[in-house]
Amino acid sequence: MIEKLKAIHGHFLDLQEKLSDPEVVTNQKLFMKTNKEYKSLQGINDAYLEYNNVLENIASSEEMVKDDDAEMREMAKGELQTLNAKREELEEEIKIMLIPKDPEDSKNVVFEIRSGAGGDEASIFAGDLYRMYTKYFETQKWKVEVLNLNEGTVGGYNKISLEVFGNDVFGRLKFESGAHRVQRVPQTESQGRVHTSAATVAVMPKWEEEDIDIKKDDLRTDTFRASGAGGQHVNKTESGVRFTHLPTGIVSESTDSRSQHKNREIALQRLYTKIQEAQREKSHAEQKEKRKSLVGSGDRSDKVRTYNYPQNRVTDHRINLTLYSLDKILDGDIGGIIEALQVAENAEKMRATEAS
Repeated sequence: MIEKLKAIHGHFLDLQEKLSDPEVVTNQKLFMKTNKEYKSLQGINDAYLEYNNVLENIASSEEMVKDDDAEMREMAKGELQTLNAKREELEEEIKIMLIPKDPEDSKNVVFEIRSGAGGDEASIFAGDLYRMYTKYFETQKWKVEVLNLNEGTVGGYNKISLEVFGNDVFGRLKFESGAHRVQRVPQTESQGRVHTSAATVAVMPKWEEEDIDIKKDDLRTDTFRASGAGGQHVNKTESGVRFTHLPTGIVSESTDSRSQHKNREIALQRLYTKIQEAQREKSHAEQKEKRKSLVGSGDRSDKVRTYNYPQNRVTDHRINLTLYSLDKILDGDIGGIIEALQVAENAEKMRATEAS
């Protein structure tokens, strides 16, 4: 663990130095990327420094225990007890911090709710889930934009898609993907019988511009004589610029300007835009496939969580968590469930790390 912490501390100091490097400071994309990584390591670096300080104090107190002065020895023993307790506490915190992070956890998300089995009641339940989640989003101070919605015939939604923006959105919402089942007496039920219906939730990390990284080695640059309008100067000089992105085969060019330098700038921006569009298309295709795997069939039996109205009960079947506070949960108080799922995920990752 100490070796890992030393390596992280060294990398943290390297990043700190880079953030004052004029070459990094003047490159907005590189600066943002470096600063983001720097901030992500701040917590564990601080914990390492505190842990290192505790170890040094323990070593000092152990020397004091050997002192000839009895009063000094007693004082040192008391300090050792406190310091060892602090050491154990920090070690547990650091173990959790060292668990490999999902790089997608910090991303914004595309969040989708669809009615499943159960007809009109399923659409109403999808609406209930939408209200539950939007109230939770408000407590997190996340920004929400509705992409599209399809309302049910008697209320609720057949489908609603959102974009959610904020800090660690995917890291907190990824556990919500799957089939959510509701057990209650529908408003249209005259016999008072409990019905079961379902809605599916899909949470997908949102592709961002900074995810595109065009490396110089991946580009082939060609210059050529421009043709068409522009006069004698354009025809005599190789002012036209063409870029080929070798990994994707995407090509862009510009003859808009008489300046080769300006044409390089324009062609590079066009290439960047084309790669963005290709990434979007790929992302949409992946999201379509991912949504299928995330939500399952939408059948009542294919469930991650059950909301039982008669018993005011919510059960998350993945971690066997049962809470008798359905009313509060439907009012957006789902933080406890999400935290329990995060703890379970971290425990699984920790076991995998220890086994490897």
